[in-house]
Amino acid sequence: MTEINEKEIEKTWLKRIRAFIGVLGMILPWLALLGAALVNKTSHFPDEFWQNLSISATYYITPPLVGVLTTAAIILMCYKGYDWRDNLVTTVSGIFGTMIVLFPCKCAISGELVGYFQLPVNVSHTIHCVSAVAFFVLLSINSMFLFTLGKSDTKNKKIKNIIFRVCAVGMIGGLVLIPLPIEFRSKIFISEAIALTFFAVSWLVKSEIFGFLSDD
Repeated sequence: MTEINEKEIEKTWLKRIRAFIGVLGMILPWLALLGAALVNKTSHFPDEFWQNLSISATYYITPPLVGVLTTAAIILMCYKGYDWRDNLVTTVSGIFGTMIVLFPCKCAISGELVGYFQLPVNVSHTIHCVSAVAFFVLLSINSMFLFTLGKSDTKNKKIKNIIFRVCAVGMIGGLVLIPLPIEFRSKIFISEAIALTFFAVSWLVKSEIFGFLSDD
């Protein structure tokens, strides 16, 4: 196998990994919501649970959060980018993604001791929230400053850079929406879904799954 073929195979594999990460981010909120709705048919949850619904709260009743986020976190930790900056940001974001799963949040149906380590729920909730913020901040940094790197000055590259920056702002915007004094049903879930959607779009565009934006 020639060196050129090896590089092409590696490039193709990297694009597929990016696309897979993007797909995981895109489907997570809706799988979590569907799972919660299906379980609710037989185990009715208090209205407070739905009023303050979050993707994280579905941890207690349906497996998508654990399965999808853990998979994405492991891939991020194993991800091999162009240089040490890519590797550092994705590895640390993967660690925080794992911590989101290991340290569940507090919600209307959580117990006093939660998670694998059976920590007091308030302690676990604090670690969970810090990890979630760090996770999205790092991913937005990745989209804003690392995905936009490259010497290519093509029209497609310029378009993609705009998309990457918009996605970075969108991820942070989704987080900022959560603490704002604007109350509406399932605000946290909607905010998380917005952040995850921008995350997914960023990685899907980077994967060049949309052929018309390819630099090739």
